[in-house]
Amino acid sequence: MFRAALAITTLNRWTFEAAKWLVYVIAGLMLFEVISRYSLQNPTSWGPELATLLFGPFFLLGGPYLLHLGGHVAVDVLSSNARGRLRVVLAVMAALLALLFGLILLRFSLPLAWQAFEYGETSYSAWNPIIWPAKMVLPLAALLLVFQSLAEVVFAVKGRSA
Repeated sequence: MFRAALAITTLNRWTFEAAKWLVYVIAGLMLFEVISRYSLQNPTSWGPELATLLFGPFFLLGGPYLLHLGGHVAVDVLSSNARGRLRVVLAVMAALLALLFGLILLRFSLPLAWQAFEYGETSYSAWNPIIWPAKMVLPLAALLLVFQSLAEVVFAVKGRSA
């Protein structure tokens, strides 16, 4: 179980490492848009929308690994002072809550993403790109969150981390 938890965490770390570079792509797009709009008086119809479509994956794919790092906002007045078995119980409860959230998110996002794929859904803007790839990131991120939550339960019970 511990090896599986390590593998899940490694997968989520790699996903995080790849997704974090999207912020530079988004910044470059916005810089290009500002220069095009204000210096060249020729704004793009696609720049802001593409940046918005890329921000979702940037934000979502970092979440599962951030769970492992403990980087989410938390009220840890009780857990930071807990010792021994109480600390383990609180860590497991927190991981199970994250698991529940991930399962609910997966349950409701997967049918919507699949429907967007089946219909070839577009944004209906002037640029009108297909948006199912961006919508598919949500169930993928939810699945990765579910796996990372299970890994965090293993880490809490084993008393070790990755």
